[in-house]
This record gives sequence, structure tokens and C-alpha cells, in this order.
Amino acid sequence: MIPRLEARAEPSALMTLASPVIAIGLTLVAGAVMFALMGRDPAEALWVYFVSPFMDGYSRAELVVKAVPLALIGAGLAVSFRANVWNIGAAGQYVAGAMAGGLVALGAPEATGTAWFLLYLAAGVTGGLVWAAVPALLRTRFNANEILVSLMLTYVAALMLDWAVRGPWRDPLGFGFPQSRDFTATFQMPVILEGTRLHAGVIVAVVVAVALMLMMGRTMRGFELRVIGAAPRAGAFAGFSQAGAVWFALLLSGGLAGLAGAIEVSATVHQLQPDISAGYGFVAIIAAFLGRLNPAGALFGGLVLAVSYIGGENAQILLKLPKNVTGIFQGMLLFFLLGCDTLIRHRIIWRRRAAA
Repeated sequence: MIPRLEARAEPSALMTLASPVIAIGLTLVAGAVMFALMGRDPAEALWVYFVSPFMDGYSRAELVVKAVPLALIGAGLAVSFRANVWNIGAAGQYVAGAMAGGLVALGAPEATGTAWFLLYLAAGVTGGLVWAAVPALLRTRFNANEILVSLMLTYVAALMLDWAVRGPWRDPLGFGFPQSRDFTATFQMPVILEGTRLHAGVIVAVVVAVALMLMMGRTMRGFELRVIGAAPRAGAFAGFSQAGAVWFALLLSGGLAGLAGAIEVSATVHQLQPDISAGYGFVAIIAAFLGRLNPAGALFGGLVLAVSYIGGENAQILLKLPKNVTGIFQGMLLFFLLGCDTLIRHRIIWRRRAAA
């Protein structure tokens, strides 16, 4: 007997919404098995990993801090993926935005006033836009694959950042460490909850996600992106521009990734370092799919994946587990999510192997 996938006539709407919850449950089960194989008590390990981040106010605030860049990037990617434009280079656009914002902050150390901070954020958006414009141009002009182009540019951005903080932007008082000078208070994101690192970026993330959700559901531009993503030939027949959709989707997602980079640097580390990305650009892809490619749903996806970061840090301290466990959980979650989505849209048919 040979298994084969056959498309369902009409996928279940209820199961489509339940898919992320099922995937999370399967990830917990697989995680328990993994901890047992590692010689740890599964109940204790799961408690440390998934429950301890909610046990005190500071940890809960850290969850939101971790979720902000994931939600911002995930919201932009959700729009891009709905338009069938596969921007896989958000990590590079995140770094480009952080560098562009850093150029403003490091170039004007004496600056004061809110206008300068807004200029810093605008520079972050511009950096992401410019980095995303390269795959947009190559896709629309030469039909290059935006997946490969945007992904390769991620490594270019990382190497540029590493060169900058070891060279012209290196802090002369930093004892030789690869880092820039600290940003002045003007270019630091305001904290909104004393005693924590919870910053005003969470407000930006919520506003952006809701605005994009309304755009996709209530505007002609959103309708155009959804039609082109679901049925390109129907979109072309309706007069919608495929090239315009590519440019819009890539610039939007790239700009938001750049904004996330600028906000994260100004809110947490207050300087440029080689490892500022923490993998947010790639993990945000999972956040977008967890949110069912809905920009507002990316808020939920960002929070779920923030638990993996904070829980992973707790597991390293309390259980002496390696840092890579965080990536394993994120990979398992994506695997189960894609598996659930596949079975929602297809059924398994068993057929006899044909005689030789």
C-alpha cells in the first residue's frame, strides 16, 4: 500500500483555527519525550520551560518585550505571505534597520527632543525598506527568486554590522569589544512599566498589527493582495498588478522588520552589537503562521514564541540544559504546525502498489 495526499474539497474552518493549538499541544508532548530521553523529569522540565515565565511580574514583562519584535516582523510577513511573496530575509532587514537607526543615534550624540527619536525610528524603517527593495527589484525586473535573494542578503547585513562594530563604529572605551558607543537617552525607547524593561514599543506593535488587519480586510489594497496571492491569474484578469503587489509586500514587511530592529536596539541593548538579531527575523516566520497569516494573529504568535525564549533561558539556569533546546522547540512547533495544516487541506489515501 502506498500513501498519497489528496486535496479536500473544503478544508474545515474550525480545524484551521484550531491548528495552532493542536500544534502547541503536540510540541508539548514531543518536548516531554525529549526531556525524558535527556534524563530529565518531563513534568519539572515542562514546568520550568513553559510555566515559570508567567510566575512573576518581571518575567511576564520580559515575555512582552521578547514578543514585540516578533509581532512587528510577523505582522509584515503575514501580509507578504498572503500576497504569495516569500520574504525570508526579514533577519537581514531587521539588522539593516538597526544599523540605519544607529547611524542617526551615533551621528548625533548631542541631539535632544522627540523629533530626533522619531527620525531615528524613520531611519530604521528606511533601512529595512532599502534592504527589501533589492529582492523586489530583482524579482520584478529579472524574475529572480525573492526567497534566495532576501535570504542571502541576510548574511550580507550581518557581515556589514560585524565589520562596523569592529571598525569605524567601535566604542573607543569598550575595551576592544565589538560594540558601538551607548545610545544617549534621546534615542532610547521609553519604559512604560517601572522596574521592568517593558517599553512603548508594545504599543507600536499592537497599533501596527491592528492597522494591517484592517487594511487586509477592509481596503482595496488588502483585497488586491489577497486575490493575487490566492489566484494570480484571476488577479491579472481583474487588472491587479503582480509587480505592484511584490513591491508593496516586500517594502511593507522589510520596513516593519527595520522598525523592529531599531526599536529592539533602542529598548534593550542601547548599542549596536554583532548579535542583536537573536534570530527574530526567522522565528517571526513561525509567528506569522501561528497567527494564521493574520497581522493581528501575529501578536499571539509572538507571545507564544516569546515563551520559548524566556523558558529556554530559565531551563539553562535551573536545569543546565543547552541553549539549543530553544531552537529545537521552535523547530518542532513549526513542524507540527505545517503537518496539521497539510492534513487539514489534504487527506491520506492508501492505494495498492501496481504490479510489476
